[in-house]
Amino acid sequence: MRTLIYTAFVSLDGVVDSPGGGSESENHRSGGWTFKDIEFLPEAYEIKGRETEEATALMFGRTSYEVFSPVWPDMADFAPLKDLPKYVVSTTLGEDSLVDNWGDITILRSLDDVAKLKETDGGPIIIHGSATLARNLSDAGLIDRYHLLVYPLLLGAGKRMFSGTDKPKQMLKLLESETYSNGITKFVYDVVR
Repeated sequence: MRTLIYTAFVSLDGVVDSPGGGSESENHRSGGWTFKDIEFLPEAYEIKGRETEEATALMFGRTSYEVFSPVWPDMADFAPLKDLPKYVVSTTLGEDSLVDNWGDITILRSLDDVAKLKETDGGPIIIHGSATLARNLSDAGLIDRYHLLVYPLLLGAGKRMFSGTDKPKQMLKLLESETYSNGITKFVYDVVR
């Protein structure tokens, strides 16, 4: 069974929207909040390098796929991820919208398709961005681990990491935590089943 990992930059009030700056189609008033007013410390991002080394596939929702796919294939920072299999969870994305320079890309049409993928052999699947998808996967009990970098700021508005759905309590097991001098705190949690 594969491990589905949601990785996020998150504000203290739970916003995960536009940490790197947003896009023309999805602007956020505080876009780029991960590097504005927060001192850059390389050690705070060690987990991002580890994710790149451990990932055997990537998963996106449609909106994040449409934002990342024109840019990430040619970025040096994401070169190690270029040839990994990609999965896009969408009921509306057409095959003709897939880029052809970013490894094998498969469209999954439902959360049931995600559950079936998790049952296959292979290593971790990392979900970047994709706030709506992450909320739906969390509500469905499909996320296995969270990699969170929590920033010492309140954004007030934007897409949130978790939905407001009334669901049973979900316990998490803390695997790692560290607070850095710039106020960022890393949390790695396994979902307790």
